[in-house]
Amino acid sequence: MNALLAQRLSVLTLTALLWAGSVSAASTVTIGGKSVELPDDIAEEHQKLIDNIGIYDDPELDAYVRGVGERLLRDSGITKPEFSFTLLDSPDINAFALPGGLIYVNRGLLAYLDTEAELAGVLAHEIGHITERHHSRRQTASFTSKVAAVSAYILTGSGDVYDAASMFGAEIISGFGRDMELEADSAGAEYLHQTGYDVDSMLSVIGVLKDQEQYRRMQAKASGKPSGTYHGLYASHPRNDLRLQTVIRAANELDIDEMPENPEIPGEYRRQTEGMVYGASAAAQGEPDRFYHNKLNFTFAHPPGWTVAQSSRAIIATSADGSQTLAIGLARIDPDKDTEAGLLANAQGDVSDFEVLEQYGLNGSTAVASSGGQSVRLAVIDHSYRFLFEGEAPDLGAADADFRTIIDSFRPLTGREKVTGTSHTLHYVQVPRGATFASLASSVKLPDAENQLRLINGYYPSGEPRTGDWVKVIR
Repeated sequence: MNALLAQRLSVLTLTALLWAGSVSAASTVTIGGKSVELPDDIAEEHQKLIDNIGIYDDPELDAYVRGVGERLLRDSGITKPEFSFTLLDSPDINAFALPGGLIYVNRGLLAYLDTEAELAGVLAHEIGHITERHHSRRQTASFTSKVAAVSAYILTGSGDVYDAASMFGAEIISGFGRDMELEADSAGAEYLHQTGYDVDSMLSVIGVLKDQEQYRRMQAKASGKPSGTYHGLYASHPRNDLRLQTVIRAANELDIDEMPENPEIPGEYRRQTEGMVYGASAAAQGEPDRFYHNKLNFTFAHPPGWTVAQSSRAIIATSADGSQTLAIGLARIDPDKDTEAGLLANAQGDVSDFEVLEQYGLNGSTAVASSGGQSVRLAVIDHSYRFLFEGEAPDLGAADADFRTIIDSFRPLTGREKVTGTSHTLHYVQVPRGATFASLASSVKLPDAENQLRLINGYYPSGEPRTGDWVKVIR
């Protein structure tokens, strides 16, 4: 994706939020069974996460994650703001925070952690972003643009976290910056120490995530595609981060009147994550070259060879050679602006080829916008939310038929298409005598299963488990 589309997508993201209206008093949302009042902008971002990704349906595991977070707050004496902890049903390997104390952990991250202390390290880091007021300290022009930046920051996994910089521009996706990340580490390390957890667990989490980066690069090299740059949790840390090691050493040397006992119960993390869904949750089944989204109830066809990556902020369809890209954003429907007004508000330059869309009971508008010698295909379709389409290619004339294939086929799911399949799940076994990751992976019906097992067990790219060790397997 070229720089022009990155710039235009930044504008698209901000425009979508502006359509949602300015900040008013507050909205009440339910998080973890409690009613929480949030500024309208943040409440809307939270609702988009729930609608687009969803909460992982395991009340016991959700309560476990929340309990670890609340213990960190209690033992560290943190009372404000009112924090919440939400476990999202996403295979992406990440965690993040929204302003106001909303912390989210993706289910996918839990599969790669080994202990409660590592989970606590992740949560403590995100708590640190809130207590150090990093959202308000970011140099952004307005509250709305701050929310947009956070929305971009939470793009993760499935290729999204690696492509986020090209999608939304380096300034927005840069997270909190190296210094703020280290501040969050320092605060988080203190919270871990005050709660009794092993502070060094923060380093082991970084090792897990750096293994993922290495694996991504290996996959990209094998396929001849660019590997992109990782922008998720701990992205700014090198594997052997001396600054972070200094922060952790300082936390371990803190003078506490009464050192708390380690709260971790041996084997509890293993018990809590046994049977957890691994990878993508069961999704709609249907024809090839078609994308399905169960939670938002839509589908669209795409040309053969195209790939589709999704996140909480956007869906990106890309041609096989990477030259054609269609981004689909999401905004709340403004009853005072029809789809034509919405499209024109998003367009830059001259608008031509305007057309009203009436398809599958949905209303929309589409047109071509031209500026600085570059033309893009725009469309807006209302379906519970306002879907914003923007297609870019070096030669729009040659690519436009492909863009229209996606736009014109966008529709609600049928009842048959909502049929669910079977998910893979995570389990723990003790290693039999003579077993290797290759033998353990022989019955796993996943691509590159051996490396998948190595990654979730911390043995990538080499090494074998010892007889009797507990390891994770996928069924």
